[in-house]
Amino acid sequence: MKRFAKSSLIALCSVASVSAVLAQDAGPPTPEQAAQQAVELRQGLLKVMGMYMAPLGGMLKNKVPFDATTAQKSAARITQLSAMIPDVFQTDTRKFTTLKTKAQDGIWTNQADFSAKADDLGKAATALGDAAKSGDKGATLKAAGAVGKACGGCHDNYRNK
Repeated sequence: MKRFAKSSLIALCSVASVSAVLAQDAGPPTPEQAAQQAVELRQGLLKVMGMYMAPLGGMLKNKVPFDATTAQKSAARITQLSAMIPDVFQTDTRKFTTLKTKAQDGIWTNQADFSAKADDLGKAATALGDAAKSGDKGATLKAAGAVGKACGGCHDNYRNK
């Protein structure tokens, strides 16, 4: 009985491996699959962005102690990530109504403004990094507030609640 179970497991693993290879050879994704991948990519980027925003928000709300090093690290990461925002929103997913996304049409109908807002976020994050390097708590928190405002400016115009 054990021998049968072991050989069945080996056969199952072999079938799974072959299925994975065949799936890779199935060709390019359908337009809907590509749109789903685009949504997942941009949601992933924005979740990572949120990970670096969280400690700043905590400092602004006095829920976590001020830490200039953490603020500087968050600023550096947000600067890098903000430059990727226009890239991950290149695929217009509006016609795929079954996708779960909070992206508003304006992202694609007003790409220049959308990209400018991403650029504004990067500039605010760079200023935050400079303030955090100084170690000045007041200047750093003020700059962190400006980063939050830059995020909100995009959310207000381009994200459904």
